[in-house]
Amino acid sequence: MILVNVWLGYPYMFLVCTGALQSLPEELNEAARVDGASPWRALRSIKLPLLLVSIAPLLIASFAFNFNNFNVIYMLTRGWPRFSDTTFDIGSTDLLITMVYKVAFGSGGARDYGLASALSIVIFLLIATISVIAFRRTKALEDIN
Repeated sequence: MILVNVWLGYPYMFLVCTGALQSLPEELNEAARVDGASPWRALRSIKLPLLLVSIAPLLIASFAFNFNNFNVIYMLTRGWPRFSDTTFDIGSTDLLITMVYKVAFGSGGARDYGLASALSIVIFLLIATISVIAFRRTKALEDIN
């Protein structure tokens, strides 16, 4: 599942990162060369911090997307292999969102829409809290620019 997720997400991130790298001014490379910085040092100390300023919001958004990546889990494994020591229909590859789906639309007739909606709100609050914290931390990156 991790390989499929990387296969799906790598082209997008590659295009975004190469576009952001190409948008960096060439004067920064020239100034680094004049100051005697090696290519590795220029990449690590100049380009990557500036790249992180423009890429950080996309990384946070991709975290939120992958946290709720229902389609990869459900289409490949449906959450299986199932845990045998529980009465709930949960498996070792389930995410919170696939568990919510099973609670709302599970087989066996036990459909609990109220619990599923409450769990969805909890998932939203969890992702929103992590995203707000991450966005506040990225404001410190803007001072670099």
